Amino acid sequence: QVQLVESGGGLVQPGGSLRLSCSASGFTLNRYAINWFRQAPGKEREGVSCISVSDDGNTYYANSVKGRFTISRDNAKNTVYLQMNSLKAEDTAVYYCATRAERLCVPLHYDMNYWGKGTLVTVSS
Repeated sequence: QVQLVESGGGLVQPGGSLRLSCSASGFTLNRYAINWFRQAPGKEREGVSCISVSDDGNTYYANSVKGRFTISRDNAKNTVYLQMNSLKAEDTAVYYCATRAERLCVPLHYDMNYWGKGTLVTVSS
C-alpha cells in the first residue's frame, strides 16, 4: 500500500524559509515524478511543483512560486523536498505531496493517483 507522508510544516514569519519533506512507505519515490500541491483556506487546490525521475531531472513550478521554491530529491533517503524561501502570507496553505506513479511530470493542474495527508504551512508575523 502506497503511503506518502509530508513533514516540515509550521509557523514562519514573512520572508522566512521552510523545507518540506515527502517520504514514502511501500513506494520508491525515485522511480516516479513527484508533485507538491497546496490548498489555502477557501481556495482551490493549486499545483506548486513537480520533479521528474532523476535521469530526466526536470523540475516545474507554478508562476506563483517560481524563483522562491525549489524541489529536489534525495534518492538514498527516498525523500523529496520542497525548499520554500521568501515566504509570503499568501503561501499559507496545507501542502501535499502526490504522484501519478509515472516517470515524467504532467501539467501541474492534472490530478494525481496517490496523495499524502498534508502538512500545514502558516506564514504570519
